[in-house]
Amino acid sequence: MEEQNERIEVTQVEIIDDKKEAKKCKNNNVANGTQATGGAVYGLGFIGALVYYISVADSFWIGLLGFLKALVWPGFLVYELLKFLN
Repeated sequence: MEEQNERIEVTQVEIIDDKKEAKKCKNNNVANGTQATGGAVYGLGFIGALVYYISVADSFWIGLLGFLKALVWPGFLVYELLKFLN
């Protein structure tokens, strides 16, 4: 009987610890709202760059290159900004 009570106590302590751990994990994800905004800005920029690069493409391969450029346009932007500031 005593062993069974000890098992119940240990199980209850584990459940409480699991709840505390879940609450800590939930509190660590507070910044998700700002991350979603950055993803939306990147997505709109990707679509805009894709439309531009494909509209000026003369051939399929230039259009494919435009698609790849649209994926990495923030890299081009940062590179040009740093070149301008230097």
